[in-house]
Amino acid sequence: MATIIRRAVLSLPAASPGPENPLPALRPLDEVHRVDSRQRAGFPADMARQLGHAPLRTVLPVRMRDGYTRKRVPTDLDAVVIENDRLRVTVLPGLGGRVHSIEHKPTGRHLLYRNPVLQPADFALNGAWFSGGIEWNIGATGHTTLSVAPLHAARVPAPGGGEMLRLWEWERLRDLPFQVDLWLPDGSDFLYVGVRIRNPHDRPAPVYWWSNIAVPEAAGTRVLAPADEAWHFGYERALCRVSVPSRDGVDRTYPLNSEFPADYFYEVPEGSRRWIASLDGDGRGLVQTSTDLLRGRKLFLWGSGAGGRRWQRWLTEPATGGYAEIQAGLARTQLEHVRLEAGGEFAWLEAYGPLAADPGRVHGTDWAAARGEVETRLEEALPRADVDAAYAAWRPYADHEPKERLATGSGWGALEVERGGYGLPGTPFDPTTLGEEQAPWLELLRTGTFPQAPGTRPPGPSLVSAQWRDHLEVAEPDPVVCYHLGVAQWHAGDRSQAVRSWERVAAGHWPSLRCLAVADQESGHRERAADRFLDAFRQAGAACGTGTEGAAAVAALGREAITALLAADRADDAADVLAGLRPAVRERGRFILLRARILLARGDAPAARALFDDGFEVADLREGDETLGDTWYAIAERLVAGDGPVTDAVRATARARHPLPERYEYRMRPS
Repeated sequence: MATIIRRAVLSLPAASPGPENPLPALRPLDEVHRVDSRQRAGFPADMARQLGHAPLRTVLPVRMRDGYTRKRVPTDLDAVVIENDRLRVTVLPGLGGRVHSIEHKPTGRHLLYRNPVLQPADFALNGAWFSGGIEWNIGATGHTTLSVAPLHAARVPAPGGGEMLRLWEWERLRDLPFQVDLWLPDGSDFLYVGVRIRNPHDRPAPVYWWSNIAVPEAAGTRVLAPADEAWHFGYERALCRVSVPSRDGVDRTYPLNSEFPADYFYEVPEGSRRWIASLDGDGRGLVQTSTDLLRGRKLFLWGSGAGGRRWQRWLTEPATGGYAEIQAGLARTQLEHVRLEAGGEFAWLEAYGPLAADPGRVHGTDWAAARGEVETRLEEALPRADVDAAYAAWRPYADHEPKERLATGSGWGALEVERGGYGLPGTPFDPTTLGEEQAPWLELLRTGTFPQAPGTRPPGPSLVSAQWRDHLEVAEPDPVVCYHLGVAQWHAGDRSQAVRSWERVAAGHWPSLRCLAVADQESGHRERAADRFLDAFRQAGAACGTGTEGAAAVAALGREAITALLAADRADDAADVLAGLRPAVRERGRFILLRARILLARGDAPAARALFDDGFEVADLREGDETLGDTWYAIAERLVAGDGPVTDAVRATARARHPLPERYEYRMRPS
């Protein structure tokens, strides 16, 4: 059959990603993938340099997505299907362009892990993320802020005739446009993916990219790559070079052989073909390969321990098979960012397809023979020269203009093109995509005046680049302008000037008062931060109406205020804030956990324990967050100690008498 691209609907039980958090994300990233600078001395020079290159302070200008729940309902998702006589590929443009599935039609095998539900969890840089399929991670270390965001999508001409699906957007963390082109050559067993990231600015930009592939995991699953060494990173936040396949006498290329979650970044030798494969006990599975620019390869495993298995069940349905992730990136590790020069671009081609190899060799004890078997079968199925030729054939098509729009992304790219006058052949950011969020910034650009928002709504999203900061600095300094200017100054690292901007208007402007509270918190002024959070919460409750944005702002501000008040040993005030929230908000798992902490702080450990015994779920529990376990054991220690001190003996007794229940076990590292 000729290759076709068609619209489709994918029906899944899904939890909505919920509204965005209207409060600007001023706090430093709570990112677990960090390395102490003292470790870099023994790293290769380029790796050490890239580990420290342009780390993000915050996810500004992007907003957090933490308003989701775990309530799933049958949902129809817009999809695009790419199909030839060998493969059927289903893509979700409205959810970061995620490839949901690749079906090999002759065998009926699904090459990817297909999550049977869509359940957001707090893994993306800005919160909501879901597991399964292939995701395109651009921006900074971690899962992209576009995980649950719509991308632009359209048909474009494909190399050699036919059509391909183009996905594109403006990535806002690094202020860069990118595109992903997907097509199936006639008769091909491989999905081709052309990727391009452009820097239209007059300054260098840091770039991060990892294609993240979820693959089915079973006892016999083995992940293979052309490497004898890897960089191991665990949730103890240490990066070290280890041998492949075995570490500490255990073959770690079988994901279930490890107890705790971990990353293995393979050290692929220069000149070697870039590939990674996940094969089952019969030697069958998926292989990914690419042109050489995409140098990195990685295995992420959840492991067989209680925490990793709990996370797997959390992200999908009970009794669903597990998964591992095989990945490909621009750098050796995901802790690095690569410099892209002004006016430059990165471009490469990837290929995804089925692979069948001799299971005896694949699972033998001779690692060189195992990976050699995979490389031989890959060369037979898709020669390296054919990948390079496909890339060369695709490059002229990367600039072809879309033929038919299939989905629409955000209006932020159109706003940046309006401001910067960029010419970006192949990825049109049409002015018709400009919407309500971009409207005030467009007016600022054209008139020098920032319009006032209705008093019952929180301010809209802030923009923080140097160019937008310049526009704000010359605008009339009303409360909204001072607020947005302060956010931009904070993002630029000029915290003292940001505080001055907010102080000019904070007396009657709760959003600026809340920003000052965060600044106090970050500078160690806990009591003043608590006072300002409390005042901002009270003002927001009176000012915000019953709309979705206002309700989201008050709930988010209540959570911040309670946390700050507890840190200042003001449990009674924290209880008052909790009581002032809507009943539906108070019943969310996150706020039940806060209630337990308040009860503990007020000396009522039995009541705090009763909340855990009744059971609750914290829908937005962060990857690596140990708050549940820490709170449980703090309660247990107080129950054992009574009115006495908490000694080491008390702690040991508490852990023996009150082991953490499985439902609260999310620890990703040894105790």
